[in-house]
Amino acid sequence: MEYWVHNLDPFLIRFWGEVGIRWYGLAYILGFTVAWWLVRRWSDQGRLPVSRQGVADFVLYVAIAMIAGGRLGYCLFYYQTAEHGAFVAFLRDPLVFFRMWEGGMASHGGIAGLFIGTWLYCRMRKVPFMVMGDTVAATAGIGVALGRLANFINGELWGRTTDVSWAVIFPAAGPEPRHPSQLYAMGLEGLLMLAVALTVHHFHRRPGLTGGAAVITYSLGRFFGEFFRQPDPGYSLYFGWMSKGQALTIPLFMVALSLLIYAWRRGPQPQAYLPPEPQAKTTQKTASHGKR
Repeated sequence: MEYWVHNLDPFLIRFWGEVGIRWYGLAYILGFTVAWWLVRRWSDQGRLPVSRQGVADFVLYVAIAMIAGGRLGYCLFYYQTAEHGAFVAFLRDPLVFFRMWEGGMASHGGIAGLFIGTWLYCRMRKVPFMVMGDTVAATAGIGVALGRLANFINGELWGRTTDVSWAVIFPAAGPEPRHPSQLYAMGLEGLLMLAVALTVHHFHRRPGLTGGAAVITYSLGRFFGEFFRQPDPGYSLYFGWMSKGQALTIPLFMVALSLLIYAWRRGPQPQAYLPPEPQAKTTQKTASHGKR
């Protein structure tokens, strides 16, 4: 059986050497742009406690925190050298964090970054954290799906060897046909999470419910999809079968399940989603109180 040999260029435009416009970077830009458009639309519809002007700041906070968290997660859990394993290699070369052109992002770190960025924004702007966290969760699947598609274009994070008819030969991995596990992950971790999160976000006003449902879906999709992905070189499997990605997903699942139960038991909180009061009305009320 003949298999397709991966020959896609990771660059949309290559200026010289390894400098150019990469599909991976465009995936991030497109993901944040679509998320910004959706969040702004919800704000215009009066479904968020953030004004249209505040949406841009919110997305900026979250974008920076997610990229930083994803990079730090990679440096802590996956970066290694010939002399040192993960974590120790980062301690001996912490500047690798800033050498982002070398590649390397970890989705678990990105999720932690999303959490921290959302928390910082909500603390500074005094808006409900769980409501804004649900907003992030409702749009995160876009970025995950596009990121996994970019992984496939880059010819990285390939799958295990197989003889299925849709297998792909990744030259960097050898001559054997492999599962296009990046595309599996695009569906399981990205598109499925997006569908679940948008559905829950549309029908429920329970702060934390969308976030819990989204992360549970991601965790299950990631755990299942890892069985088709080639384990990262240099890392032993836990119990002889569990990858590091699967191990990191377990605590994520437990936290999300706890959040889901808490949000459901707490019940609907529609007042938490009310839009901010217009500045003109606020000023008018303040003036009238002063006259009294």
